[in-house]
Order: sequence, then structure tokens, then C-alpha cells
Amino acid sequence: MDTIDSETIQASETGSLIASSKVEGTRVFDAAGSKLGTVRNFMVDKRSGQVAYVVISTGGFLGLGQAYHPLPWSALRYEDGKGGYVVEVASDMLSGGPSFRPDTAPIFDDAYGARIDEYYRPPAGTISL
Repeated sequence: MDTIDSETIQASETGSLIASSKVEGTRVFDAAGSKLGTVRNFMVDKRSGQVAYVVISTGGFLGLGQAYHPLPWSALRYEDGKGGYVVEVASDMLSGGPSFRPDTAPIFDDAYGARIDEYYRPPAGTISL
């Protein structure tokens, strides 16, 4: 059996930091606890270094019917008990929002980012995510 030394663990995860390689593939749940999908990747602002969007992979079997849904990173919160992220987004809202198929990735420019932000922006008078 292979062992992992403590130096490797510390390099990939601390109390508040985690390596991107450990985030990719992490399960994503809705507020009711149903699995929506998994983290495919996230988009990082080149200049600020901040994560702007997380791309959730949903559906599909052997690559067929799979869809990717970009959400603002701020929409996710990690829950230790679930071992994954929770979003306050129902599956029907997710399926109606900006998405793409594996062979038709969009250009994540300012216009596309604005479309994502607008879609997931909470209605006026509500508490933001």
C-alpha cells in the first residue's frame, strides 16, 4: 500500500486552502442535498488571481449528454459533512442558465461573464450568495 507523506498533504490542502487538482471532481449539491454534478474546473482572473467562475459538469454517460454550467464562484460554499460544495440553485435554474457542451466551449470574455453574473444575480431585496 502506498503512503502519502505529510509534506504532500500540506502542499495540496490546509485548513483554508486547497489545490485546484483537489477541487476538480468534487461533488456539487443543491440546497436540498441532491447531487447536481461535479466541479469540472474554474476560471481564474489572470490579473487579480481570483476565481471568477466555477464550471459544473452535469449529466452524461461516457461523455454523451454531458453539459457544463458556469456559475459565479461566490455561489458555492463548501460543506465538510457533504464532502462537497452546495449551491442555492435549483436544478431547473441550473439547466436554464448559461451552459455549453464539451465540444462547444464559449469564450469567457467580459460579455459572457456579464451574462453569467446577470443570470445568477439575486433579485433585488434578497440576500446575495
